[in-house]
Amino acid sequence: MAVATAAAVLAALGGALWLAARRFVGSGVQRLRRGGDPGLMHGKTVLITGANSGLGRATAAELLRLGARVIMGCRDRARAEEAAGQLRRELRQAAECGSEPGVGGAGELVVRELDLASLRSVRAFCQEMLQEEPRLDVLINNAGIFQCPYMKTEDGFEMQFGVNHLGHFLLTNLLLGLLKSSAPSRIVVVSSKLYKYGDINFDDLNSEQSYNKSFCYSRSKLANILFTRELARRLEGTNVTVNVLHPGIVRTNLGRHIHIPLLVKPLFNLVSWAFFKTPVEGAQTSIYLASSPDVEGVSGRYFGDCKEEELLPKAMDESVARKLWDISEVMVGILK
Repeated sequence: MAVATAAAVLAALGGALWLAARRFVGSGVQRLRRGGDPGLMHGKTVLITGANSGLGRATAAELLRLGARVIMGCRDRARAEEAAGQLRRELRQAAECGSEPGVGGAGELVVRELDLASLRSVRAFCQEMLQEEPRLDVLINNAGIFQCPYMKTEDGFEMQFGVNHLGHFLLTNLLLGLLKSSAPSRIVVVSSKLYKYGDINFDDLNSEQSYNKSFCYSRSKLANILFTRELARRLEGTNVTVNVLHPGIVRTNLGRHIHIPLLVKPLFNLVSWAFFKTPVEGAQTSIYLASSPDVEGVSGRYFGDCKEEELLPKAMDESVARKLWDISEVMVGILK
C-alpha cells in the first residue's frame, strides 16, 4: 500500500513537472505581453483598488512602466506604502541597469486609503479624489475577497457581496462624473470564471437565510458582470467604456481563507506552481483593457487572456441586471 501510494505521488509530481515545462515553453507570448510603448499611458491617471499585492500590484507595476500616474486604493495603508516603496525601487533599478528601455520615464505612484467593506470609507475616498484629482482616465475595480467565513461589512452586508460588488458599485458611481469629464476613459472590472456557479437570489442577497462561501463568491462575481453590462448600457454615448474580465487561476493571497491540510500543502504548492498563473501573467488582461488601443470604444464585453469570450445566458439577463442595479442603489444609499 505504501509503495503504491508513493508511486502515485511520484507519478502526480512527474506529470505536474512535465505539464509545467510544456506550459512555460509553449505559452511565453500569452504569459507576458510586455514590451508596449513605455509612453503609452503618459499623462493618464489610473486608480487600482487592492493594488498592494497580487494582480493589483502586478497591474500597477506595468501601468507605471507605461508612464501612468497610478493611485493605489488600499485598505491597509502601511502595507500599501511598503508595496509602493518596493515598486519604486524595482523601477529605479530597472532604469539604472537598462533592462527596461524607456522605464526612466515611468509614471508617478500615489497611495490612498480605501476600505471597500465600509461605505463611509468609500465616500471619504471619493470626496478626496474629486477634490484633489483633476482627471481619472482608468478605474480598475480589482480588489476582492474570496470564500471567507461568514462575516459582515461595517454596514451589515455579507462580506463577499459587500466588498466585491457593493463597495465597487458605490465607488464607480461616485467617480462617474470625473471619468466622464476625463473622457475618453475606461472602467475595468475584475470578475472570475467562477461566476458560472453563482445565481442572484433577490430574496437573500445578504445570505442571512443560508451561507455557502463558494456560492457567495460566485454570486458576487456574477454581480460584477451584470453590473458591467448594465453600466455599459447607461454609459452609451459618453465615451466612457466598461469591460469585465476573468484573470484565470492565479497564485495570489486571495485564497488565504481556504484551509489546506498540512500534509497536502507540498503537493498543492507544486501543482499551483505548475498550473496557476503568476500575478504578472494574470494581470495581462487588466493591463490590456486599461491601455491597449485595440479595445478603444469597446464596451460591455467579457474578456479572458486578452480576448473576448462568451458569457452564459444568466450573465446577460438584462432584467436581472437592471433589478440588481436598482437594489444596489438603495443598499449603498444612492437612492433612499
